[in-house]
Parts: sequence; C-alpha cells; structure tokens
Amino acid sequence: MKKLVMTLMACAIVLPFAQAQATNLSHLYQLSDAQSRSISPENFTGEKGKGGMATLEEGTASKAARELGQGWKVNPYVHIKPGETFTLGEIEGSGVIRHIWMTPVGDYRLMIFRFHWDGEETPSVEVPVGDFFAAGWGLGKEPRITSLAVCVNPRSGFNSYWQMPFRKGCKITMENKGDKQATVYYQIDYTLEKVSKSTPYFHAQFRRVNPLPFKDVYTIVDGIKGKGQYVGTYLAHGANGQGWWGEGEIKFYMDGDTDFPTICGTGEEDYFCGSYGYEEREENGKTVYTNFTSPYTGFHHVPSEGPQQRFGQYRWHITDPIRFDEDLRVTIQCLGWQSEGRYLPLQDDMASVAYWYQVEPHAPFPALPSNEQLVIK
Repeated sequence: MKKLVMTLMACAIVLPFAQAQATNLSHLYQLSDAQSRSISPENFTGEKGKGGMATLEEGTASKAARELGQGWKVNPYVHIKPGETFTLGEIEGSGVIRHIWMTPVGDYRLMIFRFHWDGEETPSVEVPVGDFFAAGWGLGKEPRITSLAVCVNPRSGFNSYWQMPFRKGCKITMENKGDKQATVYYQIDYTLEKVSKSTPYFHAQFRRVNPLPFKDVYTIVDGIKGKGQYVGTYLAHGANGQGWWGEGEIKFYMDGDTDFPTICGTGEEDYFCGSYGYEEREENGKTVYTNFTSPYTGFHHVPSEGPQQRFGQYRWHITDPIRFDEDLRVTIQCLGWQSEGRYLPLQDDMASVAYWYQVEPHAPFPALPSNEQLVIK
C-alpha cells in the first residue's frame, strides 16, 4: 500500500508538469483534446469553417481582390477611426491564447491594447501596442527581437507568445486615441480547452513619467494585490542628458515589505543582464552601444535626431519568476555619474510595461497618462 501511495503521489506531480510542457519541442508529438482556433479580420469570431468568407462588398481589400472574388484575401486588415475602440476578438468558453501576430500602422503610443478576462469590468492588460511588444519608440523605430515571449521581426512583425488562459471568455480591444485613422493587421491564435479554477490570469500594465522629478524613484508597478508571479519587464528609457544613465537599482517589494525590498538589484543594465554600460564607447564622435537580443533579455539603442538618447530593454522572468503571496511593488532608480565618482539622480523619460500572472480579482490600474504625456516627441 505504501508503494502504491508513493506511486500515485509521483504521478500527481509528474502529470501536470507533462501537461504544462506539452507544447515544448520534446513533447510536440503528444496529442491533446484542445481545439485550435484563430481570430483575424478574415474570421472575426474564430468559428470553425468560417474563415475567408468576406465578400467584395464588405472587404477592406476588395479593390485588390476585385478580379478574384470571395476567398482571395478580401479582408486582411481593419481600420480604426480616431476615438474608436475596436473589438479585435471576443471568445466564449474556456481556453488559452497561444500566440498573437500583429502589424499596427499608426501612433503606437496612442493605440491602446486591452484584454478583459471572464467578463471583468476593468482590463487585466492595458498597454500601448508598441510597448506591449517591447517596441515602445514608435513606427519605424522597431528593434529586432528574438526572444521566447516576444519576437519583433522586420519591419513591424509583432509577435507575442505569452500564454493567456481564461475560463469563461475573453475580450480583446484596440482603442485609437489619436486624431488619424489607424490600420491593424492581426491574428490571435488560441485553443479551446478546460482551464482549472486555480489557474492565474495574465496581466500587463503600462506607466510613463517624463521627466522623472529630481531624486524621485520610478515606479514600474504598484498596488498588485493577491497571489501571483511577476514574469517580465520592458523599459523604454529616454536619457535627457549626455553621459551614462543606467546605474539605478531595481527593487521588488513583496508581501508586506515597507522601506526595504526583499529583492534588490545592483544596476539597470545589470537587471537586464548586460554589463559595463552595454559596451558604451565613442565612434566617429558619437556614443554607441552594442545591441543584443536573447531568449530572456535584450537591449537596443534607438537612433534619435534630437538630443535625447533612447533605449529599449526587456527581461523575461520565464525561468526565474518573482513569486508573491499578498502584494507586489516594483521600482527602479534613475542614476548616472557626476564629478568625483558620485552618483547623479537623473530626470529622464521612463516608460515601462510590467507583466505578471495572478489570481483574480486584480486591483484597478491607475489611469493612463494623457495623450500629451503618452506621445513621443
């Protein structure tokens, strides 16, 4: 009997792990009862056998398809009018979003991506579209990113591989806060399958302060309540002065921490897994850095015509999630150097996305900045 109990306990541990790994390459041959579905402008509902049915009378690309007709790429994109919120997809039932591909055309900071799980009133994801895909510096400034969670392929091929479960349904929208029409090509790939009651939900929150007040500490996220795990950070750092800008420490305050955090990093480029100023150096009278992209971390220097130095950095906590039971707050200092080897608090442009999973309900997000404070100048 004791041997049987031990065997059953081992199965209870191993089976969920095997199921969680079912889409890894080493388990790709294993079959599943999940049903594959996909939403795009060619199939807004994701229904089985309903793709590519748009007619020339209703398709956005009807002019290009006028000699071919229905079934020939008649509606591959959508237009979103100024001030309009467009429902990209709405799913009923239980499932998991597996992949999102998107090519948005417009002002990335004024195109707001939102996700609502299981009929909730306030979104669990509310992020400008470029920043969500770690490309926060705008149209034409997209980096090349090759990571496990996000890929940005030439030129603006945005891809998210964050796994996003839901139990009753989900709604994904895009708001165009700008004064010009936006265009979005997109595809949302998901599976219909049973999701256990204990499964946490995906969240992402955007913040920006420009300029950061002198000696203030930038808050990446605050007010997270409940049990969960923090899984990623994207930071668009605009250095408003010359010289090195990345000495600030990141800090994770969790489960009742007050003045001092449980986790304290040693510097900005250290947290994003670089070192020595990303090989900062002078070439032909200009300060240059070495860009890199990897499965878990990356850095890119964004060319700018103005005096501001612009950088994008990401770190995905895929193998090292920050686990919390009650609450979480994440901050980062903004520091450079001044004379006599002293730190200099900087007043830079700081914009970020925090990514995490938690059980619902989540605390309401702070309001997004105004359009004036969102746009990049």
